Amino acid sequence: MEQQGSDIITNRYQKFIKTVCETDIVYALQNHEGFATSASVQYDDENDRPVGVLCFWAESGRAKSCSINHWANYQLTEISLTDFIENWGVGMENDGILAGIEFDQNMFGYEAKPLDLILDLVTEIKTTKKSISLQKFDGIADLEEQAKVANG
Repeated sequence: MEQQGSDIITNRYQKFIKTVCETDIVYALQNHEGFATSASVQYDDENDRPVGVLCFWAESGRAKSCSINHWANYQLTEISLTDFIENWGVGMENDGILAGIEFDQNMFGYEAKPLDLILDLVTEIKTTKKSISLQKFDGIADLEEQAKVANG
């Protein structure tokens, strides 16, 4: 059963990568206090507490379906793919936060390390020969190189 669940969230993650690279949009949930977050079930910080997870979706419908329970007062917000890569991904890495990808109403989703997520997005962008205009990097190759170096 564990493996099946793992396959489901891995497939959701892979679909997220493809979809956001096609649409150029990443969705998040936000309220006046900030963005929808969760606690990692996979990673702990140096104090043995769960690492924070900032949640994102590729489709507005799935994101909206999570506006229940403790996220009931959150509204859908769009983030451009470029902004997501350059600002959110790098920012999450700097803040020690994970990206929660395609979480469902049961808080079941993929937990990605931000630099791994950026590199997966870069791979999809290169594979599909997508044109992306970056502000903080000198093209996709520069982004990829810097992410690889930072990722060790």
